[in-house]
Amino acid sequence: MYPAPRRLLVVDDDQAFRESLVLEFQDRGYHCTGAADHRSALAAAAMQRPQYAVIDLRLGGERGLEVLRDLVERVPSLCAVVLTGYGSVATAVEAVKLGARHYLTKPCDPDDIEAAFLRKEGDPTVDVADSPLSLARHEREYIEYVLAQTGGNISEAARRLGLHRQSLQRKLRKYPPRK
Repeated sequence: MYPAPRRLLVVDDDQAFRESLVLEFQDRGYHCTGAADHRSALAAAAMQRPQYAVIDLRLGGERGLEVLRDLVERVPSLCAVVLTGYGSVATAVEAVKLGARHYLTKPCDPDDIEAAFLRKEGDPTVDVADSPLSLARHEREYIEYVLAQTGGNISEAARRLGLHRQSLQRKLRKYPPRK
């Protein structure tokens, strides 16, 4: 009797990246499904009942944290890893609170993702950056923190930050500062 294949759902709006991850994990023996957005991720999860998920933090105009929350609600045993090119402490903490096993910044390779699936807890040997964050980076992390506290409600986050809603949306569309 053959062991049951490990089922993986890859949720990323970048088609080339999503397809390359699907192919890589298929080569590793996973049964993979790709999804580009929130709706298709939930539909795929309902059909496939994945054991593992890789979820991009930003899915076009959607938030990957909402996808994570809904997937974990529907599949409580899901082992999810959140990927982002725009890492911040606030979103990493929120992802873990919502049920992510780990949070990785892009670029990362399938070995990193698979190792994250196997982790039971955090890695205390991870180095902390020696250089302080820039003021712009602090601002971005605080915005992400307030946005997480409001459940992604832009209007409420803008009110708490003392900004106009459109100003906050412009800030969120910009790439976060590197340091």
